[in-house]
Amino acid sequence: MKTTVPLSLLFLGAILSSCGGKDEKAAQAAAAAGQPQAYPVFAVSTQQTTLDSDYPATIEGIQNIDIRPKIDGFIERILVDEGARVTVGQLLFTINNPQYEQAVRTAAAAISSAEADVSAAQLQVNKTKPLVDKDIISKYELESAQLTLQSKRAMLAQARATLANAKVNLSYTRVTSPVNGLVGSIPYRTGSLVSSNSAEPLTTVSNTAKVYAYFSLNEKQILDFSNKYAGKNLNEQMRNIPPVSLVLADGTVYAQNGKIESINGQINTATGSVSLRATFPNPTSILKSGGSASVRIPQNVKDVILIPQKSTTDLQGKKFVYVLGDSAKVINTPVEVMQNTKGKFYVVTKGIKAGDKIVLEGFQSLRDGTKIKPEEKNTDSVYAEIKK
Repeated sequence: MKTTVPLSLLFLGAILSSCGGKDEKAAQAAAAAGQPQAYPVFAVSTQQTTLDSDYPATIEGIQNIDIRPKIDGFIERILVDEGARVTVGQLLFTINNPQYEQAVRTAAAAISSAEADVSAAQLQVNKTKPLVDKDIISKYELESAQLTLQSKRAMLAQARATLANAKVNLSYTRVTSPVNGLVGSIPYRTGSLVSSNSAEPLTTVSNTAKVYAYFSLNEKQILDFSNKYAGKNLNEQMRNIPPVSLVLADGTVYAQNGKIESINGQINTATGSVSLRATFPNPTSILKSGGSASVRIPQNVKDVILIPQKSTTDLQGKKFVYVLGDSAKVINTPVEVMQNTKGKFYVVTKGIKAGDKIVLEGFQSLRDGTKIKPEEKNTDSVYAEIKK
């Protein structure tokens, strides 16, 4: 029995310790003994860092071209596959419509006939001119022959124009790519009847050598945004915005930085927001039109006070920290923080100043005005995470 009781007490103590009651028991023991409990504290100091703001964005290629037929006909051949990379002028589809070939042949025959008429009219002029010069026939005969020649030449020009138009229409049976890019979905198959009025395009070619990331800021955000960067106007301020990054759908950061190049000059009355456009290079084509991501805008800040989030408590929507006061007594002090955070740190705008010492952590049982035994932590070690 003398052995069993101490072992049971030790076992119970181990369970309490494993459940996270070690600090609480130490505090209770210290209070029972009339001694102040030890708490880690550190001196707040001003820091220089970068704050990131993320905004949901949609990705589009710099060119998204719907490929539509200009004539009616049946798809004869599909020469590309979905996702293929194509170049300007590359043949994508051929459309079967024999009437355009027939129109070319008819126009070519009309030219031959018109050329013969011109030759005949020219011969008539050549024959009439010497007779007029010798006053054998009236000069009106020559003028009539010349007018006939002029008319035949006009008919020849018209026939040539008809042939050119027929060849243009025939060329529409060969659908080529207007830009370099990637082929989108192809909803039609060989033999499908298509026209310029078809609901869906034959396909879409997206030039994604660069991509646009479109995102929005509300009216308050755009005012804050314009106040952060130097410049007499919005264009100058845009030039002073540092390069932005792109957070992909899986949470990874895209390897290449981009630049904000456009801010819409009007507020959308339906959404109360302003649209912005950032441009990113896309040499590996990893970014696709229609994708989603977040544009991350950095803001360099100097001489700001950062405190660990674990050093704060929340009460009725406000944040508080325990500041070490006179006689080692703590003061539960409200603080105001920025919406943007730096990792696991808050940026304090009001409530404490550089040099104040605050309790770092483990203050769940601490109360306002309690005297503690401060254990000072090295300030650099506290801020080591944000200096990496």
